[in-house]
Amino acid sequence: MAAMKVSVIVPVLNEEKSLGATLRALLALRPYEIIVVDGGSTDRTADICRGLGIEIAPAARGRARQMNFGAAQARGEALLFLHADTRLPASALGDIAAALADPRCAGGRFDIELDGNHWMLRIIATLINRRSRATGVATGDQAIFVRREIFERLGGFQDIPLMEDIAFCRALKRAGRIACLRSRAVTSARRWESDGVWRTIFKMWILKAGYLAGVSPARLKKFYADTR
Repeated sequence: MAAMKVSVIVPVLNEEKSLGATLRALLALRPYEIIVVDGGSTDRTADICRGLGIEIAPAARGRARQMNFGAAQARGEALLFLHADTRLPASALGDIAAALADPRCAGGRFDIELDGNHWMLRIIATLINRRSRATGVATGDQAIFVRREIFERLGGFQDIPLMEDIAFCRALKRAGRIACLRSRAVTSARRWESDGVWRTIFKMWILKAGYLAGVSPARLKKFYADTR
């Protein structure tokens, strides 16, 4: 099952601080292909990729646009969308293959672990995992994966500046079963540590509540600054 062809798509924009560790961990897993899609980085992002023998595909800026662009280039049976500050578990490819061996499964995500030192981060990760398991909806930090044909049938990610992961997962639930894998991807806690844990929790809930209430993602994006 681990021989399933998984294309890993990594959207990037000025990710020199975390990208090297992510790509080195990914190369060790030997996926079918790695597609790094750059939205116009001005730091050492491109140099890091070249140093690891990975080519960069330039695309219009915007995470949804970059992921859709990468998916259009991909040749794998399954697509995995990986944030530049998230490291997959060693069992990732086998876990995906095992999940997609069930023809009812459309895609899925991993549990997460936040890599910071604050005592609240473990609790936050546990709550994120439980919420995702209960709802079948994941965030991009959880390394969403999907069968290629289903991704194409759904039309990919909506071209919106925020909440593209939530919107996609809500559509994915209608296409089949969602695999909520218990193996953990380790993702950066930089936003929680930079903005403050409680402030970030409050902001995340307000943004999600606003989105579900119909507030435009473009309007919500004004309150969600990128942290790198």
